[in-house]
Amino acid sequence: MTRSRQFQLTVAFLALATALAPRPAHASVFVLAQVRVTLDSTYGCVSCHSEMRRSFIAGIHSEWGMRCHDCHGGDPGAFEIPAGHRQPFLGTPTKRETVQLCASCHSDPNQMRQYGLPADQLAEFRTSRHGELLLTRGINDGPACTDCHDAHTILPPEDARSDVHPTNISATCATCHDDAEMMAPYGIPVDQFETYRQSAHGTSLYEEGNYAAPTCANCHGSHAALPAPPGEVPNVCGQCHVLVRQEFYAGPHGDATLAGELAGCLACHSQHGTEHIPSDGVQATCRECHESGGPSDAIAGALQETLVQAEQDLEAARRSIEELVLHGRDVTTARLRFRTAQANQLQLELVQHSLDSVRIEDLSRRVRSTSRGIQEMAEVSSERRWEHKLMAIPVWFLALAVVAFSAIKLSVVRRSRD
Repeated sequence: MTRSRQFQLTVAFLALATALAPRPAHASVFVLAQVRVTLDSTYGCVSCHSEMRRSFIAGIHSEWGMRCHDCHGGDPGAFEIPAGHRQPFLGTPTKRETVQLCASCHSDPNQMRQYGLPADQLAEFRTSRHGELLLTRGINDGPACTDCHDAHTILPPEDARSDVHPTNISATCATCHDDAEMMAPYGIPVDQFETYRQSAHGTSLYEEGNYAAPTCANCHGSHAALPAPPGEVPNVCGQCHVLVRQEFYAGPHGDATLAGELAGCLACHSQHGTEHIPSDGVQATCRECHESGGPSDAIAGALQETLVQAEQDLEAARRSIEELVLHGRDVTTARLRFRTAQANQLQLELVQHSLDSVRIEDLSRRVRSTSRGIQEMAEVSSERRWEHKLMAIPVWFLALAVVAFSAIKLSVVRRSRD
C-alpha cells in the first residue's frame, strides 16, 4: 500500500471518528475550522508538515483563508515529496527571501486596504538599521519579518500572545539586543532591556499595566527602527510629552538643542532609564553640565529650592486635610482647594523645563497660598477644639461642686437622723 493511500485511510478514519464523537453545543467555529483543515484529506502538505500547519492555524493568516502553498508554492494536492515540491516551490526561505515574500502582500495597497493595514512597511524597513544590515549589506544579524512576528503563528499586535504585543515587544527586541556576541561588532550595550524595565516607562507598563507607556517600537519605530539623533529626541519624547516639549523649546535648552549643542531630553534624562529627577536632585543634575558656583548653578539652586518648597507645601496641606477628617470636620472645600494646588504643582513641573523664573515663581506662590489656606482651616479647627475644652472646665467645676454639696447635704441629713 502506498504512503498516500495509507495517509488517506488514516485521515478518513479520524474524520469519521470526529464526526461520530459527541460535540458540545458551545464548540467554536474556530475549533471546527481547525479540525477541518487539519484533517483535509486532499491537502498533501499536512502529510509531512502537520505540526507547522497546526501552528499556522492559530495565526491571523489562516483566519483570512491563507494556506501553505500561498507562501511556499508547490502542489498541495500531491502526497509524495517530489510531486508536492514541484516548482515553483520555496522551502525554508532565507531572511532576504522572507522579507520579499511578506512584502508581496504587505506592500500591495489593494490587498492591505481591506484590513486597514499600511502598505509601506517594506519601504520603512529598508530605511532602518535592520534593513540596512540585511538588505543592503547582506548581514544576517539584521532581523527578517519572522524574527519578530514568528514564521507560522502570526498574531495581531493587540493579541496578548503576540511577540509584538506591548508587554512582549521589548523582550522580543532583547532576544538580539541582549546577545553580547551579536551586539559586540556594533558597540551596542546589552543592558538596555533591563534598564528599560526599571525605568519610569517600564514601571508604568509592567507594574501599573499602562499600555500607553512607550516600548522600544514607540521611540525607535517598529519597521523603520533607528536610534533618534540628539536633535530629534525632544520630538520623539514629545509624541507623548506634548506640553513638556513646548516648555522645553520655549527655554534656552531648546535653543541649544536646535543649534546642535545639546542632546535634548537626554541631557538630563538617560535614554532607556528615563528616570524622574527628584526635586532635591535638580541642582546636582544641572552640575553635570554647568560649573558649580556659576550663574547657571545659582539658577539651578533657586529652581530646586522652589520645587522642594512646593512639594513641602502640598504635603503640609495633605496632612491638614487628614487632621480635619480625623476630627470629623467637613473637608469638601479643603479637598477642592487641594486639587487646585495639585494642578498648579503639576504645571510647575512642566514650566520648569522652560526655566522661566517669572512663571515658576507665580505657580509656586499659588501652591503656597492655596496650601496655606488649607492649613489655616486645620488651625482654626484645632483652636475651636481647645476653646471647647476650656469651656468644659467651668462645667466640670460646677458638676464637682454640685456633687460635693450633695455629699455634704447628705452627711448633714444622716447626722440629724442619728
